[in-house]
Amino acid sequence: MMSGKTVIVTGANSGIGRATAAGIVKLQGRVIMACRDLGRAEEAAREIRQETGQEAGADGDLVVVRQLDLASLASVRCFCENILKEEPRLDVLITNAGVYQCPYARTEDGFEMQFGVNHLGHFLLTHLLLDLLKRSAPSRIVVVSSKLYKRGDIDFEDLNSERSYDRASAYGRSKLANLLFVCQLARRLQGSGVTANALTPGIVRTNLGRHVHVPALARPLFELVSRAFFKSPEEGAETSLYLACSPEVDGVQGKCFANCRPQVLLDKATDQEVAGKLWDMSEVMVGIVT
Repeated sequence: MMSGKTVIVTGANSGIGRATAAGIVKLQGRVIMACRDLGRAEEAAREIRQETGQEAGADGDLVVVRQLDLASLASVRCFCENILKEEPRLDVLITNAGVYQCPYARTEDGFEMQFGVNHLGHFLLTHLLLDLLKRSAPSRIVVVSSKLYKRGDIDFEDLNSERSYDRASAYGRSKLANLLFVCQLARRLQGSGVTANALTPGIVRTNLGRHVHVPALARPLFELVSRAFFKSPEEGAETSLYLACSPEVDGVQGKCFANCRPQVLLDKATDQEVAGKLWDMSEVMVGIVT
């Protein structure tokens, strides 16, 4: 189904991203694993090749690793420059990488880490790859958000969380920004042959929650509960793969999916005025316009 198609997956060395990359390869698609840690990415790539019967370095190798640090706009620009030099086409861009409820920190460019990585890094990445996606149309952009967007608000006076910082609210803000980005991007892509849709994967057993403190005595119970009720990474990746590959969503634009079905979002996630203002501010923050 994906034979001859090239897909970029950010954060593809673990969790949902890794499962998404493996799923693409199983469908005979070619995956560019865009990851911050090259060592971990190469290890994940070896595992994916073994699981899918691919040979490293062979002609037609379906698993490619490239470095991308979304906390550095310079890294995003360097990654995109190399992609544009090396790749004649790009069929799907999956913006999957994310930082979850980390202690307050700033990116290389001075942005609050969750907003900087989850929204701004992917905003610039998508912008720089958009012409290639348009030349490869019909093509798709798939944005991984979260139902925790409900806990976030866009405060244009404090996007950088300098006045106050709550790690859960900041994560929710970044995931709400993902949905508003898709809302505005879909409007701009009308008639281009490129579609943009979002998804919420649900609660998945990944290392995304490494910054969430679980008391030592509660860890065995937490592990038991997570195995019983949380999705596996493979289950978490199902909607990403659906939006990347399924003919059922050909031409579908600006929607958010969960469990491979369209969802009704809160009004704050589809507010065109807020989405437009966030887009304009994001352009300035990442240096697209001054």
